[in-house]
Amino acid sequence: MHDELSFLSLIAAPAIGSFLGVIVQRFASPATILWGRSACPYCGVRLGALDLLPIASWLALRGRCRRCGVRIGAFYPLIELAALGVALWSIVATEGWGVWASCALGWALLALAAIDARHHLLPDFLTLPLLLGGLAVNALFDWQSFAAAAIGAAAGFLFVVALRAIYDRLRGREGIGLGDAKLLAACGAWVGWNGLPSVVLAASLGGLLFALMRAARLGRLSLGERVPFGPFLCAGLWLVWLYGPLALG
Repeated sequence: MHDELSFLSLIAAPAIGSFLGVIVQRFASPATILWGRSACPYCGVRLGALDLLPIASWLALRGRCRRCGVRIGAFYPLIELAALGVALWSIVATEGWGVWASCALGWALLALAAIDARHHLLPDFLTLPLLLGGLAVNALFDWQSFAAAAIGAAAGFLFVVALRAIYDRLRGREGIGLGDAKLLAACGAWVGWNGLPSVVLAASLGGLLFALMRAARLGRLSLGERVPFGPFLCAGLWLVWLYGPLALG
């Protein structure tokens, strides 16, 4: 049964990755995610079933529109491969129903990270279900106690709200968005209050490394430059969920 669940997650992953690509592209108009028809962004021709086969269609068409021939980029095959990578990683690191719980978490984090990296936004229609999903998973499967998950969710939200208030008082402007507060609340719901410090530490180190690499590439360091923190929170949550909090001592 467990092998069958793992196999199904691998089969489903590229198609789910394709759907995640739609979410990322249409996040500003959530209603179109389910009901809008896929079309070429250049010539407007509607895409048929053969144009929407994950990875294979892009390879067969060499990354171009079937009708107008314009190059459409590698975003969709990349996110489809990333979704497959999430499934493989989940199978290696977890077992049983944990594979699907991990896949669901990883796929949601993939969409959130892509949207925040592109647009500096973390939409409620992804963060809030992720929070509820973390509470539900812990209530049903007892990875963390429900109390630990609920306390973690509250602590994550309040931590970012407190940071916002301190930054605003010191600098007179917003330094971190409420989307990050909701995402960190979701982190706490999945890994509990005891896993939350490790998520924040991993995300902070990742964000710092990214900022330093960008500064080295640009030859300057700007304290006022916006850096999306969501992708690093997503990475931190993913690692702590799979491998547990950082052990000290």
